[in-house]
Parts: sequence; structure tokens; C-alpha cells
Amino acid sequence: MAFSIEPYQDEDQDLAVRAAWLYYVASHNQEETAAILGVSRIKVNRLLALARESGIVTISVDHRLAAMAEVEETIRRHHGLRFCLATPPLGIAESPGGPGLAEAADQLARRAVGVAAARWLRGRLLAEDDLTVGVGWGRTLAAMAEQLPSLRRPGTRFVSLMGSLPRNAAANPFEVVQQLAARTGGEGHFLPVPFVADSEADRRVLMSQRFVQETLALARRAAFYVVSLGECDAGSSIYRNGLITEGDLDALRRAGAVGDTIGKFFDADGRLVEADLNERTLAVDLQDLQRHELVLLAAGPGKLAAARAMLASGLVDGLIVDGDTALALVRR
Repeated sequence: MAFSIEPYQDEDQDLAVRAAWLYYVASHNQEETAAILGVSRIKVNRLLALARESGIVTISVDHRLAAMAEVEETIRRHHGLRFCLATPPLGIAESPGGPGLAEAADQLARRAVGVAAARWLRGRLLAEDDLTVGVGWGRTLAAMAEQLPSLRRPGTRFVSLMGSLPRNAAANPFEVVQQLAARTGGEGHFLPVPFVADSEADRRVLMSQRFVQETLALARRAAFYVVSLGECDAGSSIYRNGLITEGDLDALRRAGAVGDTIGKFFDADGRLVEADLNERTLAVDLQDLQRHELVLLAAGPGKLAAARAMLASGLVDGLIVDGDTALALVRR
């Protein structure tokens, strides 16, 4: 069945586009479509009805997100994800210009992913009561927190999965957790320790503190984790914020690291590298990431290598990504 799609007017029409593509083009049944979109089967039935009644389903596919629906499904299937959400491409990879324009393009990508992630998170928060959500750090997560609309979910708890920055910043885990709590009327919990310890011995002492153990225990009871990516170069947030030295960065590169999430550094094949820094970061451990639904936010072409590494790790259950990076992922 062929169909065309007009520009969406609201969130339900956006979901109707995705549901129609998955059902009519990708040949998923309603139960599979519901699982991919993270909604109920009844909701899928209503979305398909909306697609037909509003004229979304007619003759050919021509919606600005419809092309990305195939990209999303390709990524989802290839990496065994529960879902993949991609924003419309912004043409970032083809944009000429110097570092200033590149940074502006990255800001646009972060904002786009932040908007998409906030919409997804809102849906999860409204669908389930008394959720505990584990949260990483980074500018993309900060964008998600900024874009989350106010909603009353006082039973929600947001807990940081990692230690904090040595200085105040919008991307600081403490700030992100507190903003999410403020937007929902819920609780914010953070680890009162630095993100990187000076030595493995220092890390053991800090991690053994009662309040730290209590916060980690709460993080381990979370329904799901939301994290972002870091590059392994001089442009990375952890390097620019002074959390690691140039020597640390060189050691990571020699070990084959291409990126990290919450202080876990991976090589291009998604394997944890053997590096001193992996033993000095204060965060939930690898086993915690393996045991939880892990939703990854990736924004900007500079995160491509790190995104591929994380997807190769097998840890990721859901991906929210900007359109340019999504297209690059399927081109391989």
C-alpha cells in the first residue's frame, strides 16, 4: 500500500507517520509497531486510524520525516535496538565553514536531539507512575532537560549515574538532575563526589562512602538510564572542562579509545579499553549499564565514531540521534 504524508501538526500526527511507515512499509504487525514506538497496541490502532482519516495515508511517501523512518528502522534492526528516533537532517556534514560554523551546527544538532529526547521522555513519564530515571551528563542531556515541558509527576526520581564537574556548568550532572526534577516536581539525587579521582585508591575511598553507596543503590533501581556520548579528542567536554589531562587523552588514544559514556571508554569495536582512566571515574559500573534499558543520545557528526562504538558494544537499547549522524550510521 502506497501512501503520502503531509507535514505533521502535532505529536500524534508525528507518531501516526512513524506508525504508518512501520506498519504499511516495514510490514510490522501492530504489536511489533507498538513495541518499537513505546506505546500500547491500542494506541497504534488509533494512530493508524488517524493516518487514514486525516489523509496521511494516501498515495506516496512525502513527509519530511518519512525518509528518516526508513533510516531509523535500518539502524534499529542492524543494532538490535528497541527503538531509534532520528531528527530531520540539517545538512551539517555538508556545511562549509570554519570552527565557529561547525560549533553552531553542533549546537543545532544538540537542540534538535534535545527536543526529540524531551518528547520521548515526557511520553515515558506520563505512561508510568513513580519512575526512577538514571541520568548521565553532557550538553545534549542538558538540552533535553531544557526542552522538557513542565508536568506534574511528583513521584518521579532522577538520579545521577556519575560524579560531578569541579565547576558549575549547565551540563553538570547535578544541574541536569535538578532541572529535570524541577520540571516534574519530582526528586533529584546526585553523587556528591568528583567525576574523576586522582588515583584508583582515592576512587575506592570515595565510592565506599555511605551517601555515595545509597545514591548508587537508587541508581541501580532505576527503570532506565539516559546517557550521552563523549569523543576521545581535545574537543571533548571532559577535556575542555579539565577533568582529564593531555596525558590521559594520549593514553586513551594509545589504548584505542574512540569515545565514552559516563566515563566508560570504548574502542571502535565497542570493547572497554584497558586504561587507567577507566579505573578512576566515579560512576555506576559496566554491569549496571548491561542490566538496565540504556537510551543513548547522540548529537553532531563529531560523535559518529563514538556512536558506532557504543552501538557495537551491545549496551544500547534505544537511540535518539540527529538526522545527519543517523544517515552517516547507515552509510557506514
